[in-house]
Amino acid sequence: MRKEVRTIVYDETLKLEAYRFEGIVQPFPNHFHEYYVIGFVENGERQLSCKGKEYTISNGSIILFNPNDNHACSQHDDGTLDYRGLNISKATMLNLIEEITGKHKLFGFSKSVIVDEEVCCYLKSLHEMIMNGETDFEKKEQLLLMMSTLFQKYEQPFDEGIPECRQEIEKACKFMDDNFSDRIYLDQICKYSGLSKSTLLRAFTREKGVTPYRYLETVRINEAKKMLEKGVSPIETAMLTGFSDQSHFTNYFTRFIGIAPSIYRDIFAQKDEEE
Repeated sequence: MRKEVRTIVYDETLKLEAYRFEGIVQPFPNHFHEYYVIGFVENGERQLSCKGKEYTISNGSIILFNPNDNHACSQHDDGTLDYRGLNISKATMLNLIEEITGKHKLFGFSKSVIVDEEVCCYLKSLHEMIMNGETDFEKKEQLLLMMSTLFQKYEQPFDEGIPECRQEIEKACKFMDDNFSDRIYLDQICKYSGLSKSTLLRAFTREKGVTPYRYLETVRINEAKKMLEKGVSPIETAMLTGFSDQSHFTNYFTRFIGIAPSIYRDIFAQKDEEE
């Protein structure tokens, strides 16, 4: 079996993360991100689930995830996965949209999986530039060309619609967002939201695509990323984000992000040393 290689680079100029996985067999559980994800498969075949739909992705497939799109994937065969991707925060995306369209409003992607030779060409070229530390002008130009094409072909309003029990579900989310560092029980969430356990679990999972517990896990991991980026140690991050111990935290972080928290922290420590 090929050796797994996982590389992540934060581009300070573009304000986004570029990452590359080579020889990966690790499955990723159902989860979501606070940011946009744009990526493509270089080699391998995977089964992807996104927002209740199933896809088989392989060489040339491009994935487009909006913030909060729940998704999971696992290897489809006995092979491995080679994958490149970009993580783009909502703030960075909002600036890109305004630069390209003049509108100060977030867009979403209308499709989760596409095959588009033009987009793939831009994406591969941009990813290589970021990984190789190419000049800022060329990278920014390539990013704007790629995003202009994506907006033109796959834009949709960034609107999640009005779900059943929306207010109660949002109250449940707010409770977990505000108290993620504490030990949280289902009874507490139900009391705060005003829903019974069965109603909460059904309505929450239907609307968010993940269970309340998986939502809480994802909130904790997203907060952990922010702390690690600021140089907080993994052990302190584990304590501040509500994990029982560092081992528990490391296992979850690696499952969701694909690399260990110490490695993720070192990426940003190296960036600070270079500045």
